[in-house]
Amino acid sequence: MYEKIISTLSWLPHYYAREIKKKFREESVKPKHVYLCICDHYEPYWDKADTGIARKRIQRWVEEYPKIAEKQLDSDGNSLKHSFFYPEEEYREDDMTELARLCHAGFGDVEIHLHHDNDTSENLRRTLIDYKKRLHEKHGLLSCNNLTGEIEYGFIHGNWALCNSRPDGRWCGVNDEISILLETGCYADFTMPSAPSLTQTRKVNSIYYALDNPGKPKSHNWGLDAEAGKRGKGLLMVQGPLAPDWSRRKYGFIPRIENSGLLRNFPPSPDRVKLWIETGAFVKGKPESVFVKLYTHGAQEDVMTMLFEQGGFVSLAESFRNYADEHDVSLHWVTARKMVQTIIGIETGNVF
Repeated sequence: MYEKIISTLSWLPHYYAREIKKKFREESVKPKHVYLCICDHYEPYWDKADTGIARKRIQRWVEEYPKIAEKQLDSDGNSLKHSFFYPEEEYREDDMTELARLCHAGFGDVEIHLHHDNDTSENLRRTLIDYKKRLHEKHGLLSCNNLTGEIEYGFIHGNWALCNSRPDGRWCGVNDEISILLETGCYADFTMPSAPSLTQTRKVNSIYYALDNPGKPKSHNWGLDAEAGKRGKGLLMVQGPLAPDWSRRKYGFIPRIENSGLLRNFPPSPDRVKLWIETGAFVKGKPESVFVKLYTHGAQEDVMTMLFEQGGFVSLAESFRNYADEHDVSLHWVTARKMVQTIIGIETGNVF
């Protein structure tokens, strides 16, 4: 019991060390630019849904999301963007054709999501290569590297178990997953944070590079920060905000965890937006540019009710804009791919 509690809270030392550092070093600089990316664990066949239910879920997004997104503009006049991380095991050609239509209209991108268990390196490699080719060749999705022409993709691991990180070894099975993601064209991973799951990394609120630790799980537990003026090596990890939330307390004194989820019973709010920005990740040497990566499960009916019917998307955008007006910040709605392009631009000196 005590080992589980310690493991669950293993991220707190780095969280507090980072917060102290921010107060006394250059990281205390106030943000001038905030980049928001919503990464959706988009699972239309969730809860063993049949094809009819899955298609209705997708169709609701195709019909309703543009009407909301086109009215919620950032500082550049761009509409709200959404990144659909679509599970390989749920792929159906007709379904993806519908979702691709939404993305080609400029409202977002599709990236790769994967649930697997007791897998092998060889099978994982085949699965990822086959899936990225299907998405690109059949639907015109994903992007190609400008230099190599290789199809690239962003990644979120199902059940948070990236690189076999669950203590019981379930929901993955591949210790060299970081290397395989790099080999198959993954431009960045967006899985974290996962707290209170035991898969949570020690390193938090960071943009960093993970290197495979051969033969061992959870290689992304630590890594070297992305740095302005210097290209990193390894798999780029883009983390969302993770922090104790003292405004919401259990038993009156234990803070609940803010883990950047847009959930049915935890919609966006001005207080959450403030916390997201204040704990958001940045590239070392460029603290005035803050990257906020949120997640949701947007194909679930209760989440869609919160986002569409109860004004979740509108509240999200308005809260960010109000913060920006109050603090003289420029807002940028971006896809997962655009967020990474901006990060790399800071590393290479092409974004100032």
